[in-house]
Amino acid sequence: MTSQDISLSGSGEATSPESQWICTANHGFAPYAQEELRRLFGAVKSTVLIPGEVLRVTLQEPAERVIAAISERPPVFLRHIFQIDWEWNGLGQDEFAEGMEKLAANALSDQRLRNAAKIAVQPRKTENSLWSGPAAELKDLIQSKLSGLNADFVVRDAEYILSVFVGKESLYAGVSRPADNISDWNGGAVRFQREEGQISRAKFKLLEAELVFGVDFTAFREALDIGAAPGGWTSFLLERGLSVTAVDPAKMHPSLLNAPNLTILRKNAGEVKLREHQFDLLVCDMSWSPKLTAKLVSDLLYTLAPGGTAIVTVKLLSKKPMALIQEVIGIFQESRLQVQRAKQLFHNRDEITLYMIKY
Repeated sequence: MTSQDISLSGSGEATSPESQWICTANHGFAPYAQEELRRLFGAVKSTVLIPGEVLRVTLQEPAERVIAAISERPPVFLRHIFQIDWEWNGLGQDEFAEGMEKLAANALSDQRLRNAAKIAVQPRKTENSLWSGPAAELKDLIQSKLSGLNADFVVRDAEYILSVFVGKESLYAGVSRPADNISDWNGGAVRFQREEGQISRAKFKLLEAELVFGVDFTAFREALDIGAAPGGWTSFLLERGLSVTAVDPAKMHPSLLNAPNLTILRKNAGEVKLREHQFDLLVCDMSWSPKLTAKLVSDLLYTLAPGGTAIVTVKLLSKKPMALIQEVIGIFQESRLQVQRAKQLFHNRDEITLYMIKY
């Protein structure tokens, strides 16, 4: 077994000229997350831990510069990152327990954790990893070994997060502030419980957008939902107290047909005639060509008041999604929409979500 204490930042010691990270993207999009890192930091050395999703990455920049750069230019595809403070390589099943004891010893002596009142333990693993049980049981095990800390173990609103990743032959761990991980959810996996009577899982996209973009949907008055059927986004907006005009030639879910504050237009979006500046929110979640979606939304922007918000998903049908995103953003910018954030949310699949303001 080989071990290494990697991090020299965050504990009062000298800063390392390079830093190591566990980086996570939606499944299949890790190469684009790596390209984002390359564009920010130059050379990127990586090892695949979960194909298409999780990478161990070395960057030729100290940790504080990495965190500052990512905060200044939030990535589209990289959804979670944590700095590796300690790693143990070349482990077998018999040596994994020893590795866990060393991890616990390092965590117990880490001043950040010793001084914290609230800590979140976030374990993940690969398939066929050194830990054969569920991640929840691994979390319980780690927390039991850290009982010497004077802290409460929490799920949300932690002061520090202890991130642990168990591979097939390696064990990685790091301590970080939640804000430094891009997402404070474990691996950036923002999970919601499906409610009884929920029309579709599309609702989770707006719930996540609410968190990630900091959008207060209750602050809006009237929304236009383009391509609304069967009504997942419409139902969410109605729950937030908005009046909604839903446009789609397809049928809406029966539970919405008599909903107050809802107007349903069974037409193609290109056929409707609406009042100028009628809405302060426009949303669109259509399974359609990204460029056609951009044109359709642009043609209806006359209905959105200046200062109004647009939330639009863009399907990534191209093999060059980064170039496609820039092209679509260009179309929206020409239509007087300023992009605040472009992000592949956890609940996006082969798409991204754009948060934009009309100027």
